Amino acid sequence: MSKELPPEPLDFFIWTVEDVGLWLEEINLGSYRQVFKENGVNGEYLEGMSMFTTEQILRFIRRCHMKWGDFITLCKELRRIKVACLKGEQKVRRPWWAPSCLSVVFVKVAKRNRQSRVVSLNLEP
Repeated sequence: MSKELPPEPLDFFIWTVEDVGLWLEEINLGSYRQVFKENGVNGEYLEGMSMFTTEQILRFIRRCHMKWGDFITLCKELRRIKVACLKGEQKVRRPWWAPSCLSVVFVKVAKRNRQSRVVSLNLEP
């Protein structure tokens, strides 16, 4: 059986639970894949983590049975992806749910919207 390819970082906003699982494997946090799936952690959820309060962070760590070091690794990897998106280092691709006839339209809009979407995540350099 062929190994699945990890999802494109730029598309992490639209990652499915399965995409998140593949990414966890890629960043050596694969032991959390099942618990993230059980908790429905998708790309939209990951994007929202930058706005979590301390209480929400602690609740997430407890629910996913994460070690602090692993949580820090998760946050660092998310930041790396967000910075790469902001710098325009990632390719744009059509999301799985969009019809193929809209590929060109989606890519144009995504490229134009890339920086505004990532800047909205309140990244600090």
